[in-house]
Amino acid sequence: MQRGPSMFMMLLGLVIFIGTHLVSTRPALRASLVGQVGEGPYKGFYSLLALSGLLLTGYGYGLWRAAGPAILWTPPYQLRHLTMGLMLIAAICLVAAYVPSHIKAWLKHPMLVGVKVWALAHFLVKGDAASMTLFAVVLAWAVYDRISVKRRGLPLPVAPSGWTGDLAAVAGGVVLYLFLVFVFHPYVVGVPVMG
Repeated sequence: MQRGPSMFMMLLGLVIFIGTHLVSTRPALRASLVGQVGEGPYKGFYSLLALSGLLLTGYGYGLWRAAGPAILWTPPYQLRHLTMGLMLIAAICLVAAYVPSHIKAWLKHPMLVGVKVWALAHFLVKGDAASMTLFAVVLAWAVYDRISVKRRGLPLPVAPSGWTGDLAAVAGGVVLYLFLVFVFHPYVVGVPVMG
């Protein structure tokens, strides 16, 4: 496939994925849509659109990379070490989003922090147009979403009395990190991280 159609496919996927998430940043719009179709159908359609956008983004990204996107710069090899460290932090943040912990209370929105760190980590070590476009757009969306969440004044997580949740978040983050490095990246993405 030529660069143009695959680039369009990735960008369309990003528009669909981010567009669905932008609806949740507009409480009045979300309430109006829920009022028209009901909570269950809204959540189902929302999930279907978000998943479709994610799959289209991934597929288009793979095709664009396979077609040989333009190389915008060649990142220094040493940045790989920084990226590996950032990815461990991102993995812990992602797990912390689902575990009551001091980490979650401190970060306030650990899922968005994890997405921002993930996008930045990959942006630093990818010099091709497809990768830089993808990670820059995701990073910009995560920054916007964090600002939006703060403005909406949603309730913030409260730190628990013990530290079990923090240990679980770190341990789960390490497991997720190892899975991404040794399974997901080489066998799903097709880009080995180690070696």
